[in-house]
Formats: sequence, C-alpha cells, structure tokens
Amino acid sequence: MLRKLFSVLVLSTLSASLMADPIPGIGPVGKVEKAQGGFAFTEGPAADNAGNLYFTDIPNEEIHKLTPEGKHSTFVEKSNHANGLMFDGQGRLIACEMDGRLAAYSPSGKRVILAEGYKGNRFNAPNDLVVDSHGGIYFTDPTFRAPMPLPQGKAAVYYLNAKGEVTRLLDNLPNPNGVILSTDEKTLYVIPTGQAEMMSYPVESQGKIGAGKVFATLDQPKGKKGGGGDGLTIDTKGNLYITSAMGIQVFSKEGEKLGLLVFPEQPSNCTFAGPDRKTLFVTARTSLYKVRLEAQGHTFPGKP
Repeated sequence: MLRKLFSVLVLSTLSASLMADPIPGIGPVGKVEKAQGGFAFTEGPAADNAGNLYFTDIPNEEIHKLTPEGKHSTFVEKSNHANGLMFDGQGRLIACEMDGRLAAYSPSGKRVILAEGYKGNRFNAPNDLVVDSHGGIYFTDPTFRAPMPLPQGKAAVYYLNAKGEVTRLLDNLPNPNGVILSTDEKTLYVIPTGQAEMMSYPVESQGKIGAGKVFATLDQPKGKKGGGGDGLTIDTKGNLYITSAMGIQVFSKEGEKLGLLVFPEQPSNCTFAGPDRKTLFVTARTSLYKVRLEAQGHTFPGKP
C-alpha cells in the first residue's frame, strides 16, 4: 500500500513539474505525450514534407519512422550507429553515421555514402547536421563513440558542399554537438557539449564562416556547472530550442532566454513536425515525446 501511494505521489509530482507556465508565443498549448517508447537511446528526429517523423536508436543501429497517424515502423535495421538526421531538397534522408560517414537514404531506403573522411582519415563520429539552400551540409564531428586515438586528432565542424568537397570550419570547441542555421542562413549555431556557452558564427559565403561569439549561456542544474547542450531546432521566428540536462531551453534569436520546456526524460534532440509543423517531437533517452506548441517550426528547403 505504501509503495502504491509512493508511486502515485511520484507520478503526481512529475505531472505537476511538466505543467510549467507556457512561454508567451511559444507554448505549450497541450500536454506532453509519449509517442513511442522502449528504445535504447533515441536521437536525430527529422520530418519529411508528408509529415512523417524519422528518428534514430543509436545503440540498436536503427532508424525508425512514425506516420502522422501514429503508425510506427523500422525504416533502417543497420544504420551504422546513425545519430543526427535531416532531409535535403531532393527528399533524401541525410544521416550522420557515428561509424565515420555521412550517408543519404532514398525514400525506399537505398543508401549512398556522401563523405567518409577528411585528408585521408575517417571522420571521428559525425553527430548532427543542417542542410543549406546550396545543397551543402554543415556537420559536427565530436569524440562520442569515436575510436581512440581520434582519427582526426580533434573534434571539429565541417562543411560538405554539393560537389562532395569537405572543408574543416573550426576545431576549437569542446565536443561540438548540435548544429543549425538561422532562418535566413546567415548565422551558423554550434552547440558544444563541453561548455555552457552556445556559439554562433556569421556565414560569410557558402561553407565559409567568420569569427564566433557566445550566443547564449545555458542554465545549469543545481550544483552543476559547465554543462552544455545536445541537439536543437528553430522556429519561424528564429527562436532556438536547445536540449540540455534541464530540458529544452528556449532562446530568442537575440540570445534572450525565453523559458524552459520539461519532459519526463532528459531530451537529446528535437524537431517540429505534423501538417502545420506546430508539434514538437523530442527524442529523450528511451522514448519519443511530442507536445503541441503555438510556435511553428522553420523548414530548410535545401537545393532540389
């Protein structure tokens, strides 16, 4: 009886903690719901133009698909530890494979390798990416799940242009993790896991960035310091949604902290999906969650 009462109290406390005051203009406007569960470690949510949601289960080397109607299926059964995902302008699902490559999947699941190394060595473990309007791909290459010694010698951020040429953009951050562009593609945001300061860089031309600056500093759990972010997404107003140990910390495009979105498990990444792109899907450890927001997700059209 006491155990049952304790369970009820825990669930009630958790439910209350997830019902924080909505962020003006952001939300949520509905309850946090578990869309799917029972995974090892979820990551890389990405939506296609039909409203389907794709995400990875890294340890199990799977890519999963969830339809707008809620039907779940396994899209890829051997993903080479795929992590971050994003669709390009050709309708291909681009995957950061932590086994050292960038790959693209056709709608039928046919895989082609886009890039597998820099200056003769394999990548460490590609983690997250964003596709620009030129068909180029910015992606991070930290140390997580990488062989030792590091194939590239250091963690870095790269750009793969539409011709297949790879350029190293920066290598001075402690494990660069999440990456995304501003809505006008004039700013590149890089989210390190090894520091509380989130970075931004002016995009001077295709695949070329200027000097970085601190965009925002993440709030930390009580008694902790120096904790960074993981993945992120962006809405049509340029607000950034950065996953962290505290939940999803939301910042305006000016770097002002707007509020916090909390989930039952620590989030790793997030993206907008659904017919109106107002449903935020969140990968969080063993589960995939969703919540309706007032805000609408930005779409990167890529190059057809």
